[in-house]
Amino acid sequence: MHGSERKVQCCKEKYFIGTWNVRTMNLGKLDVVKNEMARINIDILGISELKWTGMGEFSSDDYHIYYCGQETCKRNGVALIVNKRVVKAVLGCNLKNDRMISIRIQGRPFNITVIQVYAPTTGAEETEIDQFYEDLQDLIEVTPKKDVLLIIGDWNAKVGRQEIKGTTGKFGLGVQNEAGQRLIEFCQENKLVITNTLFQQHKRRLYTWTSPDGQHRNQIDYILCSQRWRSSIQSAKTRPGADCGSNHQLLIAKFKLKLKKVGKPTGPVRYNLSQIPYEYTVEVRNRFKDLDLVDRVPEELWMEARNIIQEAATKTIPMKRKRKKAKWLSNEALQIAGERRQAKCEGDSERYRKLNADFQKIARRD
Repeated sequence: MHGSERKVQCCKEKYFIGTWNVRTMNLGKLDVVKNEMARINIDILGISELKWTGMGEFSSDDYHIYYCGQETCKRNGVALIVNKRVVKAVLGCNLKNDRMISIRIQGRPFNITVIQVYAPTTGAEETEIDQFYEDLQDLIEVTPKKDVLLIIGDWNAKVGRQEIKGTTGKFGLGVQNEAGQRLIEFCQENKLVITNTLFQQHKRRLYTWTSPDGQHRNQIDYILCSQRWRSSIQSAKTRPGADCGSNHQLLIAKFKLKLKKVGKPTGPVRYNLSQIPYEYTVEVRNRFKDLDLVDRVPEELWMEARNIIQEAATKTIPMKRKRKKAKWLSNEALQIAGERRQAKCEGDSERYRKLNADFQKIARRD
């Protein structure tokens, strides 16, 4: 069924989109991230350094996850997590590679494409950096020109505080480096603006990365938006109070656009095969007795036999009940995660490290 043939309804107008380098999504960290999404009311969240293998999509509680990693090596990896309201408007995804992934969302008056990236670090080979930008350009080229384009993620670049008309605001952080210059040139070529340099914020709301020793802070994660849709972004800042055990801050932008719910076809009917009643056997047997087998085309006979089985099943076999999936993390682990977040907010690094170690220990047990 094509998108134009589906029934659509308008959704709410204000949405929150975020990006977060989680430094490996393991040991139940997905549950922690989902809890933070629910707490802060994030609709779309991009993930860097996922470090999962393979690619695909799946649902977990009220969220749908699209992910892409390397085939066998747990390195790099990106994902996009959407809540149950947004997933109804998703038209499709592009699992490009372990450094970028995109989804396309049906909106009004134009559709929205969100790309999550994880750029090579400044120490990477020049060929790897070139390949990253070539792949990203390819992804942009296949995006319809009228789409609202948002590119989010860890760029491993410092664009600095100098204002560049149409590309950066005057509220960036630090001094521009070579990777930052490359990112700015890419934005200029594609008419993109770096939104988290546009709004005046406390420094704590600007930096997105902290060194392991806590001595250095930089702004290296960004949310990019088409210049044409710059006015749709109402704010862009980090949320220092959010925590998942990473030294990157959660970066969030609030944007105002209309999405549409896409009426997708219903999934397959699932019967409870452990409770097949005797009535089903009788029903099928009686109907097969009346089946005319003389001079029948095989395909036609097969269709009639299939219909008999399906109709008998619908009439006599009970449906399979959906079972709620068990939580990956125990309540004890989630409670410690909350205490760890509180320690981060209070700046108690010693307590934070102890709680983080306790969380990892309990998560392994769970």
